[in-house]
Amino acid sequence: MQIHNLSNTNSILNSFIAEIRDVTVQKDRMRFRRNIERIGEVLGFEMSKTLNYSEHIVETPLGSKKTSVYQNEIVLCSILRAGVPLHNGLLNYFDDAENAFISAYRHHKQNPESFEIIVEYLACPDLEGKTLVLADPMLATGQSMVATYEALKPFGTPKEIHLVSVIGAQAGVDYVKNHFGNNSHLWIATVDKELNDKGYIVPGLGDAGDLAFGDKLQQ
Repeated sequence: MQIHNLSNTNSILNSFIAEIRDVTVQKDRMRFRRNIERIGEVLGFEMSKTLNYSEHIVETPLGSKKTSVYQNEIVLCSILRAGVPLHNGLLNYFDDAENAFISAYRHHKQNPESFEIIVEYLACPDLEGKTLVLADPMLATGQSMVATYEALKPFGTPKEIHLVSVIGAQAGVDYVKNHFGNNSHLWIATVDKELNDKGYIVPGLGDAGDLAFGDKLQQ
């Protein structure tokens, strides 16, 4: 797996990351969602540089122009519900992509510090030979990404896989690196060093789903 940590280079992306972390700015849900969407656009733009391109002739009112356009058949898959704004950002750039959606959540048993990933809902097109993009804003332990891909395997074998995340923990980055092959990439805006005892990223930003869409009742 190739790791692309965009925080290693200064860009406007750092401003979007600063705002989604800021507890005062987080109170504006619409801005939080929009910042996640904008981060998805930046990550998608960087990812687009690694796709396959071929020459295409465009007819204008005044003549013809050769240009290069990407040829990949892309499937965008987001992990509900936190992944929706990130998915929208990617879809803004890859507007002809097919789409998949999956629900994957942490199920805590008696011990609140241990959990398993439960997948309950899945809608997916054929993946055979295509470019699969898995979008989840928080790459904490990495288990959700791996569980999602395992659930998608019956739909075909992608030609290549791109994981897209906003904030990750180093442990999560290492986990997905060990579970995805050489034909995979991780595009991530920034990486924090630590996970707390409950498996949340520190300093992170909190619960991305709650910040984007409101608090949920726990079951």
